[in-house]
Amino acid sequence: MKKKDPGIPVKPSVQVLERMFTLMDVLASREEAISLKEISEKTGLHPSTAHRILNDLTIGRFVDRPESGSYRLGMRLLELGNLVKARLSVRDAALGPMRHLHKLIQQPVNLSMRQGDEIVYVERAYSERSGMQVVRAIGGRAPLHLTSTGKLFLALDDPQRVRAYATRTGLAGHTRNSITQLQALERELAKARQYGIARDNEELELGVRCMAAGVFDDQGKLVAGLSISAPADRLDEGWLPKLQATAHEISLALGYLSTQDTTRANPES
Repeated sequence: MKKKDPGIPVKPSVQVLERMFTLMDVLASREEAISLKEISEKTGLHPSTAHRILNDLTIGRFVDRPESGSYRLGMRLLELGNLVKARLSVRDAALGPMRHLHKLIQQPVNLSMRQGDEIVYVERAYSERSGMQVVRAIGGRAPLHLTSTGKLFLALDDPQRVRAYATRTGLAGHTRNSITQLQALERELAKARQYGIARDNEELELGVRCMAAGVFDDQGKLVAGLSISAPADRLDEGWLPKLQATAHEISLALGYLSTQDTTRANPES
């Protein structure tokens, strides 16, 4: 049996990492800088040990030392956090949950984002078995006021912005069900704000109805809409909780933290 070299400490790297994480957790618990004495008391580390590790973290800019003997989290953590955030693609986060939802309901599931006065379809989960032809390809666009996802975005605009949108676009319609009057649109947006979901009742295409729920990022900002499209006579209200749960799952993957129930009651349209 091979003997251990007494000059080599057992699992030194693991121990150092554990201590480093403990120190950073303490620093994260306070907004202001913390003295070495208090850090030592909270972590149970000897001041000299805490000082040595903090100095190493300071060199790497993971910790700042605003004045001698006090420490706080450093800007390097923010830089790394921003890199991670930039890599969190809404499409990548959504694709798996979208496919799962599609398997449950067997109808097309769409992911759309706002660009100016339109939504852009960025991903879709569907199959030929849905019995509905997909006419809006990925990259396709549609007016905000004629789509369920578009209404979610408009609902977050203040009344002046909504009126400006109506003036710019003229609220042009595509079908006999299209909303082309500002007052009617404002009523739709009020419902979207109240219930957190929006609908398209054959307003973009005759024979197709949609329901949408919002996808939010780590700042609580609406970044996309997740919608279900189905033949007008087959859209099932029982799908709504599944849609909301899937949108919430995607939001959580993007860092969204919610204390609200995502399954608010909603009357049928």
